[in-house]
This record gives sequence, structure tokens and C-alpha cells, in this order.
Amino acid sequence: MAEITAAMVKELRERTQAGMSDCKNALVEARGDMDKAVDVILKKGIVKAAARAGRVASEGEVATWIAPDARRGVIVEVNCQTDFVSRGDDFKLFVKNVVDVASKAAKGADLGASKYPGTDKTIEQVRQEMVAKTGENTVVRRWGSLEAKEPGGQVVAYVHAGGRLGVLVHAEAPDTRNADFCAFVENVAMQVAAMNPRVVRREEIGQGELAKQKEIFEAQLKEEGKPQQAWPKILEGKVAKWFTEVTLLGQDNVWDPPAGTIDKIRQELSKKLGGEAKILEFVRFELGEGVEKPPPDDLAAEVAKTIGG
Repeated sequence: MAEITAAMVKELRERTQAGMSDCKNALVEARGDMDKAVDVILKKGIVKAAARAGRVASEGEVATWIAPDARRGVIVEVNCQTDFVSRGDDFKLFVKNVVDVASKAAKGADLGASKYPGTDKTIEQVRQEMVAKTGENTVVRRWGSLEAKEPGGQVVAYVHAGGRLGVLVHAEAPDTRNADFCAFVENVAMQVAAMNPRVVRREEIGQGELAKQKEIFEAQLKEEGKPQQAWPKILEGKVAKWFTEVTLLGQDNVWDPPAGTIDKIRQELSKKLGGEAKILEFVRFELGEGVEKPPPDDLAAEVAKTIGG
């Protein structure tokens, strides 16, 4: 029998969208024959799920959970194909239970292989049943978590537009119960949602990324015909402005514009608290971001095919 390699399991998963363990078991049963392994997957009843797995799932919900002591938070994105399914009770219950599992899982754990609450099935198995029941592809796309291990740390969540966008923020202060600090962190979470910064502070921007951005600015200056001797000063200004766009602390705040940047507000708050208020990290999930959606004509053809079939 041919050795079952990770590459073979990956290929079978891509061909069938079955779970990793299902793919491995099918390859073992098929003695390493890929085509026979596909037949095994289909014959075991995963055919209905596999048949729909190629369809683009970019609707759904981003959901969050915060521990009662605000020391840990999780964020999960579950996708389906249509807004109609995402509003259904079955889908919402599935999302709720996935979040519940994530709240107890170790960072980076495979949620699909975890037990689904109240059953002896895995999340992946229940997901496949959802696909078969709704006729739409459903995907537990990603999840993340933040944990406050320092004494004055806390995690705050913000969900926007009924689950189309979610944010976790990890912050620290001498007194996390201070009303001004709590309001600041909640506003920062909304800032992250609205302005989509890439990092908290400029030190987190790698030298390679900075060099690439400078190359882009140089190409723009060349295209604009700016004299080369003026480039250094212009580049300095462009890079400085870029930092105010991509760093959270460098952005102008959206809730009280006259108050200035996030970092300026943070510094003023630190003086009030008698110790430093810090924004340490954040996670931002926007529903369907990065998912390539089919052109309208293709989508219409797929719907027509589904109805006709």
C-alpha cells in the first residue's frame, strides 16, 4: 500500500471538502488510490456536502464572546452563501455553539475536530449536516482569541451591523474599572471597526513592508515627474501620513475629532489614571473579506441550475 502523506490528505480534502480525518481514513481504506478514496467519501454519505462545497460562502456572521472577568475573548466567522440562511434559527444556533466551543478551546485549535455541544459529533460533521439540510455551503472560516495575562489587562469586544464585522481589543490600565478607561477601550474597538488599522503602533510595521511602501511612493513621484532632489522630503511626508493611516495609535479618533489622535487621547487618559493606559493588540474580522465572489452572471446561472436540478 502506498504511504498516506499529508499532501495526499490535502489533495483529497480539496477535491471533496470532507474533513481531514475522513480524508485520511478514506485513503487508508482505498490503499492510497486517490480516485477510489473519492468514491469512499461519496459512498459514506458526505456526497451532498461535497457537491456544494465549491460554492462561494461569503455571507454569514461574525460573533464574539468575552469571559465574565473580561480576561479572555474569542471571535469567530462562520460563512454561508445567502443572507436568508444566515438569518435562520438553525444557522444562528450553529454559530452560537461554535463560539461556545471556541471559548473553551486552546489558541489555534482545530474547531472542526472538536465535539459539537450536546452531541457525540464533531463540529465538522454537524457542518456537513447543515450543508445537506440548507442546500448551501457552510464554512467555519476562521477564529481567533485574545487573553489578558497581565494584572491590569482586559479584553473588550465590539460587533457591528448585526454580525457583519467584529473586533476584539486587548488593553491594560492601572484601574480597568475606571469609567473613562472603559469608555476609551470601547471607543477604540469601534475605531478599529470603522478605520481598519493594520497594527497598533508603527514599530510593528516590518522593515520589508516599509521599504515596499517607499518603493510605491517613489514610483508615484516618478510618474508625477517630481524632481528627484525633492524626493527625500516628499517621501518623508508621505511615509509619515501613511503611518497615521495604518497604525491605530496614529489615527485621528472618529468619536471626538477635536481631541486628536488615539495616542494623544491615550496619553491624556494615562495622566488621569496615574499610570499608563495601553492598547496592546486587536483582532478584526469583516464578514467575507478576502473571499472572491463570483460575477452576477455566474451566480444567477448557479441559482438557475439549482432550481432546475
